[in-house]
Amino acid sequence: MDASPLGSVDKALLALDTLAGFGAAGAPLAALAQAVGVSKPTLHRTLAALRHRGYAEQTADGAYRLGPSALALGSSYLAEENLPALLHPALTALSAEVDELVHLGVLAGREVVYLDKVEPQRAVRVWSAVGRRRPAATTALGRALLSVQDLDDTALDRLAGSDTGSAHLRDVLAEARRSGVAGETEENERGIACVAIPLLRAGRGVAAVSITAPVERLRGAARAERVGALRELLPPLLPAGLSVPPRAA
Repeated sequence: MDASPLGSVDKALLALDTLAGFGAAGAPLAALAQAVGVSKPTLHRTLAALRHRGYAEQTADGAYRLGPSALALGSSYLAEENLPALLHPALTALSAEVDELVHLGVLAGREVVYLDKVEPQRAVRVWSAVGRRRPAATTALGRALLSVQDLDDTALDRLAGSDTGSAHLRDVLAEARRSGVAGETEENERGIACVAIPLLRAGRGVAAVSITAPVERLRGAARAERVGALRELLPPLLPAGLSVPPRAA
């Protein structure tokens, strides 16, 4: 690896990386210095500067750990308004792989908002546009995100409404938790089906990605192929800090 053009900045960044690796418990100065590969006096000065700006903090027992400013950076980076730009390359690659329409959406109360879409080479006529909203309970995107929430019966009743029904929504969310992928078939548009996977940040669902196609291309082996693309192709393309849920054993 090439030498850093500014050693002091590089030491601070290495210190941040090391602090992140030790988690919320943090680590004493000696352990951090050994991990970073610098002397304790040098690292102590670096940590003092990081503490001054809130990027590191010291616990009551003297250990150092990441501070709130570092955590805020991650939250800002993965904020909803940044997700379309961050994830568009992954959506484009996924669409090219399966040659289907791909959507990115987030929850907004009881609805899903479409943040981005990538059209395939072959035309797919569906009702969708960036900025439009659909009920979360009837969409694969919404169900993917709801499946990683802890919902009680009252919340399920409120989300389901008269069209979906609480029992049906409970069943489809249970299946989504088991498989890690949510779906819907002709519940929004005749002849159209959809599969979606939630994107997690620190275990919390922040967005979902879906593949939308004619029903015949989301059945049997064709559906398994597209679900496989969501589960296998998408994760390596996600920005740092985002992941997909593991499939239940």
